[in-house]
Amino acid sequence: MTDDLAVRAAALRTLHRPGDPLILPNAWDASSARQVAAAGFPAVATSSSAVAEALGHADGEATPPGEMFAAVARLARAVAVPVTADLERGYGLRPAELVERLLDAGAVGLNLEDSDPRTGRSVDAGEQADLLAEVRAAADAAGVPVVLNARVDVFLAGAGDPAALLPEAVRRATRYLAAGADCVYPILLADPAILSELVAAVPGAVNALARPGAPTVPELAAIGVARVSYGGGLYAAARGHTQRMLDVVRAGGDPFAAVRPAASG
Repeated sequence: MTDDLAVRAAALRTLHRPGDPLILPNAWDASSARQVAAAGFPAVATSSSAVAEALGHADGEATPPGEMFAAVARLARAVAVPVTADLERGYGLRPAELVERLLDAGAVGLNLEDSDPRTGRSVDAGEQADLLAEVRAAADAAGVPVVLNARVDVFLAGAGDPAALLPEAVRRATRYLAAGADCVYPILLADPAILSELVAAVPGAVNALARPGAPTVPELAAIGVARVSYGGGLYAAARGHTQRMLDVVRAGGDPFAAVRPAASG
């Protein structure tokens, strides 16, 4: 089992190519994971917010760890491609237990964020680097080169000039890579010029979030991004489509009219 996970982890790592990014339309359950894999994507990522909501919980580590890892395990069992799990800031678990439960679930990558999910406040960069280093050490001890994606949350609050926040983002990203992260994720950074500066300044792979108002995937590739995530976007779109169908049903209409094939002549 460990050998298989190690192979999957190595395969996931090789998919992070600056300029030819790994595209991750984030899934939230086994069915959506199967759809992602069937569409030809070489890996599947979870979205913590989407998984939490699908399980009946709020985002921000409100999901009991057992439920989150069980959901990741169901998803990983459903596909043959590598799976990387969004684990917020680790649910307060010790790094060794976090890695053990990740691998037991069949996933070979994880996201860890550098703000407190309950307060939104940034965690000290040194404290976060220590956490990442301990996770890396635990993965090494387990014999699986887990792909560690370190989220950088300085742009998350949506306040302030992105250019003014860039030095702190670069400082954190560089420190996290030195601590053992494979990729850094400046979530919500959408300004292409600032993102390009960060990519140039950071000695490692960069993950960008695809969302309305952000650069397109080809533009992100041209910037040199190595990984593109969709976060909870697909889940939100699926919910929105379901709501529109429900509105049609409530009004007495045919919710399937838009998807029913037209009769041939």
